[in-house]
Amino acid sequence: MERDERLRGETRAVWATAFCFVVGAAAGVLLLRGDPRPLTGEGSLAMPAAAIAGVVAAAAFLTSTLMHRRGETAPMPRWQAVVSDLSAIALTVAFGAVTVMGVLLTAEVLAAGLQGLRLGAVGGGLLTGVAAAVGGRSAFGAGIDLRTTDLAALLFGFLTIGTLFAMVTAADPSWWEQNFSQLGGSWAFNGTLVVAGLLVATVGSYIGRDLHRMLGDPAVARIAGVVALWAACGIALAAVGLLPLHRVPVPHDIAAFATLVLFAAAAAATVIAIPGPPRALLITSIGVGMLVVVALLLWIPFGLYSVTAVEAVIVGLGLLWMLTLVRVLAILTPTQSRPSARPTLLRQAPSAR
Repeated sequence: MERDERLRGETRAVWATAFCFVVGAAAGVLLLRGDPRPLTGEGSLAMPAAAIAGVVAAAAFLTSTLMHRRGETAPMPRWQAVVSDLSAIALTVAFGAVTVMGVLLTAEVLAAGLQGLRLGAVGGGLLTGVAAAVGGRSAFGAGIDLRTTDLAALLFGFLTIGTLFAMVTAADPSWWEQNFSQLGGSWAFNGTLVVAGLLVATVGSYIGRDLHRMLGDPAVARIAGVVALWAACGIALAAVGLLPLHRVPVPHDIAAFATLVLFAAAAAATVIAIPGPPRALLITSIGVGMLVVVALLLWIPFGLYSVTAVEAVIVGLGLLWMLTLVRVLAILTPTQSRPSARPTLLRQAPSAR
């Protein structure tokens, strides 16, 4: 039965992909009417195509979520259902943003290899349809059975794509001689940080869901603290993008420092909350902590590399730790949903007599 259900799900995903292609291609043909356009630059087809593909991907995720997980929140108390619904809304925005950035980065790569290429409405519409189909297929599949590991991969991919796009479109090619914040003059980098902050907060919500499935209602207070720390970390990361360095340097630096501190606090609280905790997670946590200290020591006293390199190392190590965390949670967490018996988040259910 499980195999048959998975095959039916794959069939629905194929039909969804075809539908996304048709909608994207039709919208592309209508929007790109007129003279042929270059892939990138002023009056290009990259931005309209990316916008169409992003909307299609967001709609595909929302549709899939409603189709496959509509009744999941029915037995939950209102507060738990609200958290689940807010996470779904955040992910709808995130899948749209990831698709937009992916299309824009792909257009930059293609433009470098296909210099001088110009496409009319039909050619541009077909490319838009392909982009919408790829983004829509990924988003639709995620809506069927979204796990914390999928969210971590989405966060990693989005940060990589968004940062690479900001780098290749940076007005100052020597930005790397200072730090990543020099990319803050670009809407692409700032937008990447804002959406990444939204994703970090959503990952925290799913970590809380996994912890609740493992520990149950007696640990809700502790789990709420973990989720709150991840949410605060996400807000701080979004603030880094909303407060660019070249405009408000002091608030920007405060937000960046707060992001690092809150990430460390959320990571520590999560490790403590997991029963055990597993040896793989402990080893990774200790190892990552030691490597961060070594990276800072090699930078501050000896100046062996720039601030940009230090930031890249710390972010990479943080994502490595998160990858280990979500893989451990995937092993430990039961797959079935676990509605809470608490009528409110702050009040326990009355004990049975």
